[in-house]
Amino acid sequence: MPDDDAPFLEPHGPARLDVERVRAALAGTRFADVRYVRETASTNDDAAALLGDPSAAGATLVAEFQTAGRGRKAGRSWLAPAGSALLFTTILPLEVAAGELWAVPFWAALAVADGVEAGCGVRLDLRWPNDLDLGPRKAGGILCASRVLGSRAHVACGVGLNVLRPDEPALAGIEPPPAYLSDGAARAERESVLAGILGAMDALVDVLENPADVARAWEERAGLRGRPYRLRLDADGSLVEGTALRLDREGGLVLSAGGHERIVHLADARVV
Repeated sequence: MPDDDAPFLEPHGPARLDVERVRAALAGTRFADVRYVRETASTNDDAAALLGDPSAAGATLVAEFQTAGRGRKAGRSWLAPAGSALLFTTILPLEVAAGELWAVPFWAALAVADGVEAGCGVRLDLRWPNDLDLGPRKAGGILCASRVLGSRAHVACGVGLNVLRPDEPALAGIEPPPAYLSDGAARAERESVLAGILGAMDALVDVLENPADVARAWEERAGLRGRPYRLRLDADGSLVEGTALRLDREGGLVLSAGGHERIVHLADARVV
């Protein structure tokens, strides 16, 4: 994934990310290696090709536009007009136990939430399993990739985050309508937000050694206990409604539904 730092404003187009500003803000951290391109198919795919390469540990791959950005479920795309979002994948600088990979998206959500608040003052709401909301609308999501070697895994955390609201015509194909950090911030700069997120990752990365602590921190930050959830199961399309109690030991959502506890696993449902 080549680097491209040439000037930050396309003729008649959106401003480019000032990647040098982000690198300068992260100097001395484990996440100062920020690599930028104008366009790629998917930063997650680019990062997956680098997993296990020592020279890429801690690197963040940022694109202005993705031609094949994906959501968590197969067949779902991530649409983001150029210049409006942060589209990036960060390769973690340490390995994770293969049996604890489930904790990584929750850890990433905590880092994004902390970084956004530090970068522009907006407080995001975390929603199981991987959504980042602003009010009732989705502002971002997380999709991780891994390469498992025996009991250990190399991991990359992909983030799509809406920052600057584009012109209305650019939103015509996005349903339901998304939220943008600029909706809730007097000033939202992509450089400050990205530096804030990567700085938060640097502060929190060692917490990944304790996935139970990650789960409890995510539950608290998401206000999970007592929160109503309505889920559609992928297997048969049926609806499950209940009150959230906690995460189980693999990141599944434990609900109180009909007087009984029910676990909905990470790969089995989506929130509606």
